[in-house]
Amino acid sequence: MSKSIFLYWWPTPNGQKVTAFLEELKGAYPGFDYDGRKIDISKNIQKEDWDIKLNPNGRIPTIVDQSRNDHVVFETAAILVYLQQHYDKKNKFGFDVNKEADDYSVMLQWIFFAHGGIGPIEGQASHFRNASEKIPYAMNRFINETKRLFGVLQIRLKDRDWLAGPGRGKYSIADINALPWVRAHTMAGIETLDEWPDVKAWVARAEERPHFLAGVQ
Repeated sequence: MSKSIFLYWWPTPNGQKVTAFLEELKGAYPGFDYDGRKIDISKNIQKEDWDIKLNPNGRIPTIVDQSRNDHVVFETAAILVYLQQHYDKKNKFGFDVNKEADDYSVMLQWIFFAHGGIGPIEGQASHFRNASEKIPYAMNRFINETKRLFGVLQIRLKDRDWLAGPGRGKYSIADINALPWVRAHTMAGIETLDEWPDVKAWVARAEERPHFLAGVQ
């Protein structure tokens, strides 16, 4: 079986976004598969010259599309959009940019919300909580901002199952892009999601999907 995508990754929330979607694609499209290499970020392998040539930002994850002239994509949101565009031909995890233009727009809005907000802010909350030098202002700033962003998700998910799509929504890459960080809430010092019941239910709903769960474990 041909494996079109080669993934460089590590099982952080950012890495799990891509493995979750790749596993969903494997489940939805017989014949699709991928291969990969774990990049131990604790050893700064992602900063080595060979990796910088693929991803100048020196971060994980990165994909190489071996079926499209070894095209390289980095940044998790860009990777998800790319994979959905080229490998989700039936739009099982997205929307037709022309026929469902408004839904496609909403999907992108929530992707960018998570990419620019939840991931970076929660990552900073985790960093300052675990830093050798404790800076209370920084810790409180990023923990409280993470909580605020969870509150935004709570507003959106009230009476909805998923972030984008008509009615109660449709499971899409907008959800996949945000869920791994929300699942990792304890990293930010947030012990439970009880304060945001619809967010908690959203996470539980996603975890009922075997391919998603395989990608984040």
